[in-house]
Amino acid sequence: MNILMVGYHNPNFVNTMVYREKAVEYLGHQRTSFDDRNFIIPGRVRSKIGFLQQWDLERLNSRLCLLAQEKRPDICFIVGGQRILPATVEQMKKTGIQVVLWTTDVPVDFKNILEAAPFYDQLFCAGSEALDIFQAHGLKNVTLVPFGCDPHYHKQVMLSPAEQKKYGHDLVFIGSYHPNRGKILEALAGLDIAVWGPYWQRLPEKSPLKNKVADIKMNYDQWVKIYNASKINIVVHYQDDQVPCHQASPKLFEAMACGSFVLCDRQKDVTQLFKDQYHLVLFDDVKDLREKVGYYLQHDEDRQRIARNGYQEVLAKHTYQDRFKQMLEILHKGKSYAP
Repeated sequence: MNILMVGYHNPNFVNTMVYREKAVEYLGHQRTSFDDRNFIIPGRVRSKIGFLQQWDLERLNSRLCLLAQEKRPDICFIVGGQRILPATVEQMKKTGIQVVLWTTDVPVDFKNILEAAPFYDQLFCAGSEALDIFQAHGLKNVTLVPFGCDPHYHKQVMLSPAEQKKYGHDLVFIGSYHPNRGKILEALAGLDIAVWGPYWQRLPEKSPLKNKVADIKMNYDQWVKIYNASKINIVVHYQDDQVPCHQASPKLFEAMACGSFVLCDRQKDVTQLFKDQYHLVLFDDVKDLREKVGYYLQHDEDRQRIARNGYQEVLAKHTYQDRFKQMLEILHKGKSYAP
């Protein structure tokens, strides 16, 4: 099958778009890629001059339509969807292409996605917050398809003594700074914790977490080593009390695929995917987090047993290949394609 993948390719590190594209190839399909942030005009200019933003957006969509006309894919997977116009979806569908959307981000900016949503053949949602929004707008062709892992990238690795010393900690958190994450992790600042990720310079100056932070953007090979080296990997999802966020973070699947023990906030979609205290451990608040950190640091066998269960579960059910198999099965109903 010929599949056109549309999404963002981060030039600085491997992101989930790469894992999705690789999954298509692993399944034996032909893939063409289109970067939906390949603008001509810099964003700082477009954000200030509206007509330039619209011109460049329409130019980008025209290029996508031309590529679809040239390649004639069976299916076009739009990943994210913020920059795809309704007319683009309509034009591709007129040529016989199935056009589907797979949402990714928390719905902070969902206006453009909602405008185009009725035109897609199928809507897949990485989180149930997007599914709820679509269904509230009367859309029926909606399915929850979470993030996943790629065992070719996310895996158990052997570490040198130097790497173990550099990356090994009792507790680690990998991810961008958000105020809710800072408040939760500050409660653990007196322990052996390391925080890795961008924007942590935004922490308050007097935060006890300041000297625990490596404010950097890392590629996957670094944080795979961190996951392998550390005892407890903490996952705290984005929350701002305004925008709904129920989705299970990509980092959750990726850490478990590295054989790591995960201690995660009690996120709605996570509770539907994994069994608490069997595949991972969930916490309810800061007090609960501290108590569970203390317990699992002292009980190695329990921690290692849960980590093994989580590792086996994500490899069996939660790879990006599994995700594409599920989506293609839905899309193939009533159609016949050959890989």
